[in-house]
Amino acid sequence: MAKAAVKTGIEARAIQRTTRQSPYKMRLVIDQIRGQRVNDALALLKFSKKHAAEQIAKTLNSAVANAEQSARAANTSLDVDMLVITKAIVNEGPKLKRWTPAAMGRATPMLKRTSHVEIVVTEAVR
Repeated sequence: MAKAAVKTGIEARAIQRTTRQSPYKMRLVIDQIRGQRVNDALALLKFSKKHAAEQIAKTLNSAVANAEQSARAANTSLDVDMLVITKAIVNEGPKLKRWTPAAMGRATPMLKRTSHVEIVVTEAVR
């Protein structure tokens, strides 16, 4: 898909913190939607088999709602179909440290990784 041109206008972002999914697995999905229009990205996420797609879709819907709210507050018009994902990143969150039994009475550490997802949407040029 071709990347859309972006104008300086309404820009909104949404952040989801401490998602219980490893950043590596989340980045596989977020790399697919970066730079796309919101409707195309939501369609891709809806039919993706990855568990991370559900969490990213929630964050994307929140970013769209934030854009609508900021447009309403600024008393300007906003075409939701023209929104483009300009920034989509996944950072590592805090690790949950757990222990599992091992041989001879020992314990082995397990690191349950979490992610921070940030999505920024901007209105594109028609």
